[in-house]
Amino acid sequence: MKIDRRRFIGMAGASALTPTLLARPALAQANWPNRFVRLVVPFPPGGGTDAIARVVAVKLSQLWGQEMVIENKGGGATSIGTDAVAKAEPDGYTALLQSVPLGVNRFLFASLPFDPVADLAPVSLICDYPNIMAVPMSSPARTVQEFIDHAKANPGKVSYASSGYGTSVHLSGELFKRMAGVNLLHVPYRGAGPAFNDLIPGRVDVMFNNSGAVLPFIHGNKLRALGVTSSKRAAYLPDVPTVAEAGVPGFDVTGWYAFFLPAKTPPAIVAKFHADTVKALADPVIRQRLDQLGVNTIGSTPRELGAHLKAEMDKWGPLIKSAGIKVE
Repeated sequence: MKIDRRRFIGMAGASALTPTLLARPALAQANWPNRFVRLVVPFPPGGGTDAIARVVAVKLSQLWGQEMVIENKGGGATSIGTDAVAKAEPDGYTALLQSVPLGVNRFLFASLPFDPVADLAPVSLICDYPNIMAVPMSSPARTVQEFIDHAKANPGKVSYASSGYGTSVHLSGELFKRMAGVNLLHVPYRGAGPAFNDLIPGRVDVMFNNSGAVLPFIHGNKLRALGVTSSKRAAYLPDVPTVAEAGVPGFDVTGWYAFFLPAKTPPAIVAKFHADTVKALADPVIRQRLDQLGVNTIGSTPRELGAHLKAEMDKWGPLIKSAGIKVE
């Protein structure tokens, strides 16, 4: 049998190259990251989400020797930015900072362009936080009960602002309406910044916003805190009661922030991203900055974040359905 010399050499060369070619993905994972990492924040700039993103991104950039670049991609109740990450190349260079909307949007919208469980890989639960029930300084209400009395005396005329559908801000307001038995008008905004622009001068009456964004206005005497939405008082506002103890027994809403990657990201990259996030959150300077933003630092495992997301869906799904809340 005659062997074609050129074909044999070509086959041998290809065979010799195969181990090198196969090693390239593993090498890329081992060297990750060797360029900037894009962090998609699916909210407009200027809110509490932005503040959390920038604090953690600075430390990760230092640890990696590569910059974590923040890209605000708001719209669609966070679905636009989340979809962009879900469909991104799963190479670890596009990450997502998400919050409560990831667990509730599937119940608010008739359909989503992505599956929040199947299309994203959990990395770490960064922190959780209570929202603060805040009113303008011109509000007649100085307590939660006074606000309830005012709302009942003016049914349908008292409004609450939110930073968008499906946020913990929105759901806090809906839960408050149901549990306090008041008729409030929901006024959604494209982010917290525009909402504050109307809340401070009293064009809307109340907002249950995340602590990081609202605390500066409270300390600056531009807004009045009536209560915190968690089951326990916040250490940074010890004199402000919980909404539950101030007039709505059983009320409890806690927001959160977490990192996710596209679902097919190599496990080695997910593991390194998680380990470095935990390391960043353990830094005393970072922890102090997060404390100042009014959040509780966590740094969970990917498995724990996955379980947390499922628990959020189990909590909010029935409430949204029973309240008939839908977004067209």
